[in-house]
Amino acid sequence: MTTASFFRLLLLAAIWGGSFLFMRISASAFGPAYLIEFRVLFAAICLFLVSLYLKRSLLFRAHLKHFMIIGLFNSALPFVLLAFAAQTLNASTLSVVNSTAVIWGAVIGVFWHKTPLTKKAIMGLVIGVAGVTVLVGWDALKIGQEAIWPVLAGLMATCSYGIATNYTKTSPNIAPFDNAHGNMWAAVLWLLPLLPFIPMRTTPSDVEIGSVIALGVLCTATAYLLYFRLVSEIGPASTLSVTFLIPAFGILWGYLFLDEPIGVSTIIGTSLVLLGTSLVTGFSFKSLLSKPKP
Repeated sequence: MTTASFFRLLLLAAIWGGSFLFMRISASAFGPAYLIEFRVLFAAICLFLVSLYLKRSLLFRAHLKHFMIIGLFNSALPFVLLAFAAQTLNASTLSVVNSTAVIWGAVIGVFWHKTPLTKKAIMGLVIGVAGVTVLVGWDALKIGQEAIWPVLAGLMATCSYGIATNYTKTSPNIAPFDNAHGNMWAAVLWLLPLLPFIPMRTTPSDVEIGSVIALGVLCTATAYLLYFRLVSEIGPASTLSVTFLIPAFGILWGYLFLDEPIGVSTIIGTSLVLLGTSLVTGFSFKSLLSKPKP
């Protein structure tokens, strides 16, 4: 990996880690439905402008079923669940829980694609579950019974990502940029019916409005473009390392901007989750650094 690619990887992790900060700031005012509708709408518009610049036509109707499936499980559903959880849980907690998506992907793959889990992967699964238990269990003790539904929502969001990951293994072969672009417009359509039933909670402040714009433009549209560049530079397996970096930035931003504490439970829970994830995926930073550019 070149130095430039390494810093792009750090930048992507910092941006995606920031998404939990922005959701935490804006979720209470916008509510989960409007927050995520604006997020995916801003992202879709940005990607549409990029497609005009690149002169790429999105064949949305030709692949309508595919885009609606990926738009539901990869964006609309997990984003809304995370936004709901962000009304209660810390940004740092959400960023760590989010990293369990690859564990869900492995477990779902056992039933969907009959992909067996190795002994190392099973050990990683147990360790990852223990890490989440330590992390969210401590938060639940501090917050009370009202933390139960947000915690479940966060875990179901990562389960949804796992479903999306397994679906894409047998989905139509569509260019990554078109997948991201169509995915966002499909999410916009999925979320529209929710708006009358889940209204905004209060009138948002300028900071909250700015956070929603940052979520759509920076943490979604820009992050996707950066992600695709990294995939082309260092390959999809190496780009997976961003999963292990996002929690570090999620915890850092929560500490710096929201005064979220970094306690022993946070450190232990995060370490266990990341260790479990690395065992499930078979990933190691040593192989990342020694692997030549594809």
